[in-house]
Amino acid sequence: METKTCNESRVVKTNRIFPSDVNDHNTLFGGKLMSDIDMTASISATRHSRNAVVTASTDSVDFLAPITPEDSVCLESYVSWTGNSSMEVFVKVTAENLMTGNRRIAATAFLTFVALDESGRPTSVPKVIPETEEEKKLNETAGFRADKRKEHRKQSKELAAFFSTNRPWER
Repeated sequence: METKTCNESRVVKTNRIFPSDVNDHNTLFGGKLMSDIDMTASISATRHSRNAVVTASTDSVDFLAPITPEDSVCLESYVSWTGNSSMEVFVKVTAENLMTGNRRIAATAFLTFVALDESGRPTSVPKVIPETEEEKKLNETAGFRADKRKEHRKQSKELAAFFSTNRPWER
């Protein structure tokens, strides 16, 4: 089976924060950051698999520090673990105060993508080889996260069975 390093899927994207990007608290709107996280992660998954990919889940997004208009925001993503057709992508969000140079981890996220072949069916992906200490730590703890994802998905499907598909006025 083909292998690739985490670095081969690495994506780095830096943005300024503009007034249209912030919420009532003058901090970056969470939905904007989540969109950027998914976009960046999808590029990493596509680079790793060299196939079309779909987001299977956003496993977690942890907002750790506010991002303000004085900051730039840097998203760094890479494939941290692979299953057969699935890929866990880690995204690290670093905010930098552009006046002081102070940098802080503002958010982290884990997303799962599935690679698809030409007919839209899941297809196998290369195994990933971690090289740095950060990559190794994420890779060795990925099995735990994968087990949690499977259990969460099972619970979500069980809960969805109780939901109605009727229109709200048809209850």
